Amino acid sequence: MVVAGDFKNGVTFEMDGQVMQVIEFQHVKPGKGAAFVRTKMKNVITGAVTERTFNPTEKFENAYIERKEMQYSYDDGDLYHFMDTETWEETLIAHDKVGDNFRFVKEEMLCKIISYKGNVFGVEPPTFVELEVSDTEPGVRGDTATNVTKVATLETGAQIRVPIFINNGDVIKVDTRVGEYLSRA
Repeated sequence: MVVAGDFKNGVTFEMDGQVMQVIEFQHVKPGKGAAFVRTKMKNVITGAVTERTFNPTEKFENAYIERKEMQYSYDDGDLYHFMDTETWEETLIAHDKVGDNFRFVKEEMLCKIISYKGNVFGVEPPTFVELEVSDTEPGVRGDTATNVTKVATLETGAQIRVPIFINNGDVIKVDTRVGEYLSRA
């Protein structure tokens, strides 16, 4: 059990059948009246952020979010197939459970599968990945203005903006959290 008076950033708990995570909290002790806890929380499964005040004595069940590292095997068109590298068991995940940043994942990459009570609700790709540029326009000579970029298609099909000196076949490092070019690999 977790008491609202003990909330800290990152605490996950179950409230009204939903799994919530505390993003911000503030203990308020007004000069007149009872103390309360003002929180900003995120629904872990849907991603919705809400603000709410609690009585510091309110109790909630702890929610344990499981993060398990699995290897991405392939996409059969309807489901993504992941393999547990320890038990060799296969897990199938629907396309709507993975985020937009999954476009940077290629076969055999390790990802974190996020679940609650056995129900998978998300996939976290590696923070940084190295991918080959499969298609981009050649850089224009003499175009040396600051931060000139062009669109490049990566081997996974994802498109990002890269500096003009990047060519077809170059391997680049990408930050999957924001979908941006970091450097040459």
